[in-house]
Amino acid sequence: MSASRRTGATDELGPDKPERDGPTNDDTEDTEDTEDIEDTVNTEDTEGTEGSTDSADSGGSDLLAALLDGMDAALCAFDADGVVTHWNREAERILGWSTEEAVGRRGFAGWAVRTADAEEVEGRLMAAMHASGRQVHEFALVTKDGGRVLVRTQSAAVRGPDGKPAGLYCAFSEVHAQIDLERSIALSEALFEDASWGVVLVDADLRPAVVNAHAARSLGIGRTAVLGRPLGELLAQGAEELESALTHVLAEGAPPAPAEIWVGVRTPDGEKRRCWRSGFLRLASPLAEEPVPLGVGWLFQDITESKQTEQEASQLRFRVNQLHRAARAASECEDPGEAATVHLDFALAGFADHALIDRVAGGSMADGEGPARLVRAAATPSGRPGPSHLAGHAGIPVRYGPGHPALQCVERAGSVRASAGTAAPGTAREWATGRQWPPETVHALCAVLRSRGRTLGVVTFLRGAGRTPFERTDAVYAEDVAIHIAAALDLEALERSSE
Repeated sequence: MSASRRTGATDELGPDKPERDGPTNDDTEDTEDTEDIEDTVNTEDTEGTEGSTDSADSGGSDLLAALLDGMDAALCAFDADGVVTHWNREAERILGWSTEEAVGRRGFAGWAVRTADAEEVEGRLMAAMHASGRQVHEFALVTKDGGRVLVRTQSAAVRGPDGKPAGLYCAFSEVHAQIDLERSIALSEALFEDASWGVVLVDADLRPAVVNAHAARSLGIGRTAVLGRPLGELLAQGAEELESALTHVLAEGAPPAPAEIWVGVRTPDGEKRRCWRSGFLRLASPLAEEPVPLGVGWLFQDITESKQTEQEASQLRFRVNQLHRAARAASECEDPGEAATVHLDFALAGFADHALIDRVAGGSMADGEGPARLVRAAATPSGRPGPSHLAGHAGIPVRYGPGHPALQCVERAGSVRASAGTAAPGTAREWATGRQWPPETVHALCAVLRSRGRTLGVVTFLRGAGRTPFERTDAVYAEDVAIHIAAALDLEALERSSE
């Protein structure tokens, strides 16, 4: 080739390019250089692609290893020939064989299973590759130190891209751990279905999250209607005390003993007071390193009837003791009138706020006689505590209007109960003052004073708004007190007549 061609100049033949008959040495060198450059680029591209693939494969392998080692269950995998391909940390913990010692072995024979059992165990495991779904078995595996562990396995086939079995995985755990888990699940289901006491799971916002059938019946509402509602909407009374207990459990943990909580439950027949013996458990997530409160488990049992029986028995013992103490104290009084006030003072303890004794004008009246006129004989101080004092020395009748409970008591010769009920404070005050009682009176109980077949008067017990209305058991106690007071007043009248 000419120098001009070699220098890259052009002539009438056109630009410098390989001739049809074949390249020259210079052209060959140029071509080789071009190929070298292309090879270099391709090599760089290939190397970059291979590096990315290796990085992706490495990241996937690391993720798979982390997932396997983080499992709570032991897991191993086999290829189609029965060679161990995966072995996680939980499997190492249970059997003692490390991943390096387990991976690559063919089957379990001679190391993880006794030789005599190997054929049966491997046969049942490998059968999972050709079965649909998971297969559950129990085997006795051998630990590295020679011990034996009974495990429960779940095996299933691993399919390849063509859909054919490429191996299998086997997840296993110690049988006692599995049984413990099953027991926990069974206990949970039984508590929320068949328990004879209320079970409520309360979330961290103090709202019911799960409620069993018994608790729903106790609250008087459906199981689904309870969920997510504030306790104040479910209970007419006692919600504040219950919320305080739940808050304490969330902050401090379960109390050492059950608590008895009185609540008011709304029913179709009105509000009813119930006593629930309650136990509390703080619930924490088992998946977190630090205890994360999930809420409170609240278990309760209705003990209203037994509690009322217990209270009634305690109240009866106290009242009998009061009657006994009053009789002993009254026996030391020289004045029968003073003995009557002693009985009145002892009866007031835990029973009423005020008391009055009204005697029939003239001393007594026989059954069937005309309308009675009552004279105040004794009364407790109004507005301040203190012993009762004798009154009515002038003999002026008390201004009781027609239909007054004290007059009804004399006419019937029996006890009479009266109450302002749920009236407004102003109305209740007018109701009390209109009956010649202290203005704070809301409930009253009149018991007749009778001795030797004649009516001597009336003893009236009064309660304020802070107490419950008088009940039938209260009337029985008032009648017992009235018997002792009537005997003292009758003795006083006999002494006066003999003077």
